[in-house]
Amino acid sequence: MIIDCHGHVSAPAELWAYKATQLASRGSHGRGGVKVSDDEVRAAANKAEIGPLGHLDYLAHHGTDMQLLSPRPFHLMHSEKPAKIVHWFTEECNNMIHRQMGMFPETFIGVCALPQVAGDPIEKAIPELERCIKMGFVGCLLNPDPYENSGVEAPGMGDRYWYPLYEKLCELDVPAHIHATGSRSARTPYSLHFINEESIAVYTLVMSDVLKDFPKLKIVVSHGGGAIPYQIGRFESPTLRRPGGERFSDGLRKLYFDTVLYSEEGLRLLIKTVGPDQCLFGAECPGVGSTINPDTGRSMDHVRPMIESFEWLAAADKKKIFSENAIRVFNLDKAGPGRKAISA
Repeated sequence: MIIDCHGHVSAPAELWAYKATQLASRGSHGRGGVKVSDDEVRAAANKAEIGPLGHLDYLAHHGTDMQLLSPRPFHLMHSEKPAKIVHWFTEECNNMIHRQMGMFPETFIGVCALPQVAGDPIEKAIPELERCIKMGFVGCLLNPDPYENSGVEAPGMGDRYWYPLYEKLCELDVPAHIHATGSRSARTPYSLHFINEESIAVYTLVMSDVLKDFPKLKIVVSHGGGAIPYQIGRFESPTLRRPGGERFSDGLRKLYFDTVLYSEEGLRLLIKTVGPDQCLFGAECPGVGSTINPDTGRSMDHVRPMIESFEWLAAADKKKIFSENAIRVFNLDKAGPGRKAISA
């Protein structure tokens, strides 16, 4: 079984029109909602928008059995005001995913967005997490920078600001998947901002008391941990100077990482740095990697053959990466509202 832990919803255009209306009116026209038929939702999941294939066709072509589906992060506008439009749009995104979960229960499992409004207490995002878990979602996206690279610094992931969310995640026994949203800087486009924020999040988590204070907390980091595997020596060295202290690499292996890396060299480095037990298969397909690589003739997000080609990686470890780790981390072996228990 192949489970892609990192996928984003392909939605009808009405969802993005709803966002545009809320931004234009700043919520003065009221909550409203996205009104589309099941046929329109189904068509969006089959329409080719990013790359030559539609969403469902891509998954079938790549041999992906199930995908954990979340909102498209760069759309989530966490830095916008007033706060209500952030909440409304986040809820509509999650509602759209819930509909696709119901329509394609053998394929899609939901990972919700949180309405993280820049400057608001994180407690205000928790009711939406609870609502979605009750609907059968199995985790949430967590944005380390709700200010969206606007020049105001968010608290590091080790800051007490985040502790109420960590407590709730442990109580619900669901993981958070770290993924930044938009970037307000033209100098740092959102794709680069993602990598920067993932790197900062990993560093601040490992160098803080969070993983000691919340030993049951499960954190998945997008895009292979950003720059961390490549720079591991730089972070390891200072921790070796602390008598009796934990090495950076030991703390790193308390986190989980997806394989949304579109090169064999990057995948090899990630798996060898953190170990196969900490890696979850991810392709973010369709997405930024759905471009045909002229060197291979495959889309760059066809990550599966790269991992399968690693002769140094045991078959049992490949199975962990492709499905077993996702089942364990996201509790997919337990049935939930609208979804059956699955096994590798």
